[in-house]
Amino acid sequence: MNPIAVDPNNPGRISLAYRDLTELPADWDGKFDDITVLDLSHNNLTDFQFLQDFPYLNTLILDNNNLTNHVKFPRMKSLHTLWVNQNRITNLSSFIETVAKCFPNLKYFSMMNNEAAPSYFNGGTYQQYKDYRCYVISHLPSLLVLDDHAIDADEREEACKVYGNRRVSVSSKKVSKKHKEKVSNLAISPCLQMTVFPLFTRK
Repeated sequence: MNPIAVDPNNPGRISLAYRDLTELPADWDGKFDDITVLDLSHNNLTDFQFLQDFPYLNTLILDNNNLTNHVKFPRMKSLHTLWVNQNRITNLSSFIETVAKCFPNLKYFSMMNNEAAPSYFNGGTYQQYKDYRCYVISHLPSLLVLDDHAIDADEREEACKVYGNRRVSVSSKKVSKKHKEKVSNLAISPCLQMTVFPLFTRK
């Protein structure tokens, strides 16, 4: 296996991208306590319970893996940035409920090029795109940026009007029939390929 890529300017930034990993390498002797940014993009990961061993992780990049609606994460209060672009997420309500429970302090979140995230680029209408953003914003009240756009006061107010503050507690809450019907309309055709940028060029 190729050496683990470490950002020379910040040893807390680690890349295990492009490894065809299905799990974290068993022989990796890294100090998990020191890691704050972890890039696992372009692998074949489905189980992420190992993340519970990263107590100070604040940024997690999971672009181009095998994430589905039913992915399970440990609860991580330290995480503020999550990228899950170009995966196999098709059901918005199921996935966002998991994200809201596991990452309660999320500020930067991107799930572009998933079937559950409609946009002009993958065949979604403008109304579907707006509904998608409102739904995610209503569940993640700490969020500042969704995909490639910052959330302004007007958009946050609209999300509150449409869905209310839906922040999910650790104990599951039932979702209204009207709420489920609105979200079900967000499913669209498969997504197009996106451009993925190297970890250390991101800001």
